[in-house]
Amino acid sequence: MYHFIINPNACDGRSMKIWRRVERQLDRLSENYEAHVTEKPGDSRRIARELTSGSREPRIIVVIGGDGTMNEVLDGLSFGSPVTIGYIPAGSGNDLARSLKLPRRPGKCLKKILNPKYHKQLDYGVISYGEESGHRRFMVSSGIGLDAAVCHDILASRVKRGVKKLRFGKWLYIFLGIKQLLIARPVKGYLLLDGTQKVEFNHLYFVSAHIHPYEGGGFKFAPGADPCDGRLTVRVVHQESKPKLVPILLGALRGSRKKYPGSRIYTCQEMEVHTERPMPVHADGESCMCQKDIQIRCIPHRIRMIV
Repeated sequence: MYHFIINPNACDGRSMKIWRRVERQLDRLSENYEAHVTEKPGDSRRIARELTSGSREPRIIVVIGGDGTMNEVLDGLSFGSPVTIGYIPAGSGNDLARSLKLPRRPGKCLKKILNPKYHKQLDYGVISYGEESGHRRFMVSSGIGLDAAVCHDILASRVKRGVKKLRFGKWLYIFLGIKQLLIARPVKGYLLLDGTQKVEFNHLYFVSAHIHPYEGGGFKFAPGADPCDGRLTVRVVHQESKPKLVPILLGALRGSRKKYPGSRIYTCQEMEVHTERPMPVHADGESCMCQKDIQIRCIPHRIRMIV
């Protein structure tokens, strides 16, 4: 039995068109499946929890949506029984699909899911924050500072719907990134890596922790990230001169591995970040509000995914 979780609003309804094609193909092949179409934010998390909580039977869950939909499904999963995840990307960013080199055509993705030759045991991350010990899982990346501010802006943007309809998601990220860069103020802060290595910064703009290399619809902030190595790849951007941030961001857009002044990369299993004032925080592009203290750790080899 295949359980499909479909976010009909992903990419301004494109995901629902994809699902209709997938549904016809499933019916032609006489596959046994159930469709779960979400109605509002949080439904994907709830459905994933209901499908896996207390179940001892293996489950195959296929997500049709964007990285945010996958984030909700991951956040709701119970790993008490074997769970296999399939993914048919239908978002505007699709950073997870880009990292896993999934086919762009939904039919090819479905073919892989119905006749799997390869599975990967992927890592995922957990971010903890807030006085009430809030936490959230993430599949691709999580961060604090400028990149999270852009994510918050995208979620609140009045033009998001129209831009996504035209499939200009990356250009929206760039436009709002320029806006946030112009108003951004650096902050003093520090990182504590694996509980032992403390690194302090006077002009910190953002810290981004990655399971996968990309975020923001194709910005390669962590070119060496390996989703199967049990470690986080952490990009720290700190710079006294704001104009010097531009080459760093353009390099990430091009996928460059060049080292830039004011940009460092670390690897660790877990880290803490403290900043002197609250800054925006995100998990897979979803808002975790503004925080001064966050903790991020990697959970190794926990997600069995069809690739």
